Amino acid sequence: MRAAWRRPRALRIAILAGLAIAVAAWQAAEPWLFPGPVIVSGRVLDGQSVIDGDTLKVAGQSIRLHGIDAPELRQDCDGWPAGEEARRALAALVTARPVECRRVTTDRYGRTVATCRAAGEDVGAILVRSGMAWAYHTYSWRYLLPEWQAWFDGLGIHARNCINPAAWRAASRR
Repeated sequence: MRAAWRRPRALRIAILAGLAIAVAAWQAAEPWLFPGPVIVSGRVLDGQSVIDGDTLKVAGQSIRLHGIDAPELRQDCDGWPAGEEARRALAALVTARPVECRRVTTDRYGRTVATCRAAGEDVGAILVRSGMAWAYHTYSWRYLLPEWQAWFDGLGIHARNCINPAAWRAASRR
């Protein structure tokens, strides 16, 4: 393996890209290969169920989408209402479609963290790929490739001067 690092730069980039793709593929498949318990199944949601770009409320229970971080509801990026657009994008995905969520963990605020699918499609992947959320690398790499694609295509948050929600919250407190 050490000899490969002495080869041309393109080979090193290809090796790193291959490794990133393999990790992303594993993390994308892992929750469905070893799924957590179903907490929402086949329920058709309405727009009132969407709290913000990465949080749903179903039957009184807050559900935070695993592995993504959407702009805060009041966050804007150079005048573009990023938080409200992310909320609209999530609402468009889950409204009038059967939703299934599988519990992953509980966050520090007591919310259930889950992976969700709407009509069989991974909601987090769609939001990240369309530039409505960042992949939350601290907790999962499963959306790394869709984030790179959105960044490369200059979609949503990647088309504007957006800062991540944690930095926005810190700046808002000042």
